[in-house]
Amino acid sequence: MLLGEYECRIDQKGRVAVPAKLRKEFPEGLVLTRGVDKCMLAYPLAEWSKVSDENEFSPFSPGKNRRLNRMIFGNAFDLELDKQGRVALPSPLRQHAQIKDIVVMVGGNKYLEIWSKESWDQEKLLMDEQAWQLAEGIEPR
Repeated sequence: MLLGEYECRIDQKGRVAVPAKLRKEFPEGLVLTRGVDKCMLAYPLAEWSKVSDENEFSPFSPGKNRRLNRMIFGNAFDLELDKQGRVALPSPLRQHAQIKDIVVMVGGNKYLEIWSKESWDQEKLLMDEQAWQLAEGIEPR
């Protein structure tokens, strides 16, 4: 499981060190893609295969499915951690997430979200303001 919140600094080459506690979840590397919110999503390769299977659309699928497919896979990067546990954050994804020098990695159970510090701070305020509404909307499985 990918849990917790970690603040990390990006180096001059656009790399960020994945916290040591999380590195073991990415033994074969990871896939970074664009999140629906202003963030990036980082998936272990095994989990990415499941995402791929669940979101398999034909070129003749309805338009919103084709757009979702483009958003997920057209913005995906297959990456490896270097020996220091760093990963290079691709420029298009950094632009999407408005990331400059500090990121916050947030556990999402099966994936990580990577936010700019400013965007994450705003998201946390929204979550705090809406916590009771979010909890009220959850249906038991």
